Amino acid sequence: MPLVNNLDAPVLWFTGLSGAGKSTIASGVLKILQHRGVAVEALDGDEIRNELSPDLGFSKADRDLQVSRLGYLALLLSRNSVVVLVSAISPYRESRDKALSRSPRSFEIYVHADLEVLVSRDTKGLYRKAIAGEITGLTGYDDPYEAPINPDLVIDTAQTSIEDAIDAVLDLLDQEAQIDKSA
Repeated sequence: MPLVNNLDAPVLWFTGLSGAGKSTIASGVLKILQHRGVAVEALDGDEIRNELSPDLGFSKADRDLQVSRLGYLALLLSRNSVVVLVSAISPYRESRDKALSRSPRSFEIYVHADLEVLVSRDTKGLYRKAIAGEITGLTGYDDPYEAPINPDLVIDTAQTSIEDAIDAVLDLLDQEAQIDKSA
């Protein structure tokens, strides 16, 4: 399904702490857009870190460079009419804002839940390890996370089902990003 206009395709940047549901929501949106025939690509922060940025650690400078790389990849895809779904903690507001500003049709989606909920989900075991003192520098636990000031969409996954979250993102796309949904 083509975009309604000839503008660059939208970039949706899902930000939030580990376990908030960024990748899960983006994956659901990806499947629906693919079913609609929309050219779409998902860029997952963990996957990009493993495949394109194995040289980076978790210092502020390295995290900023990772976000910059994600922003550049999103720009390349977007200007070639591919809707881009970026799922990355991207903890620092300034680097996230800079990455978002690269794409003229970017939307910031803040996916969050209370720390207690994130700890209870802990699919990667990161919070358990941080609490036990086995790792340090976990974003949102003992390293900072700067929440967006004015995101285009806020999703509290402790209060919102994944299905409703996916619908909210699709509504944003349909209304704000002008994706043709007729099919």
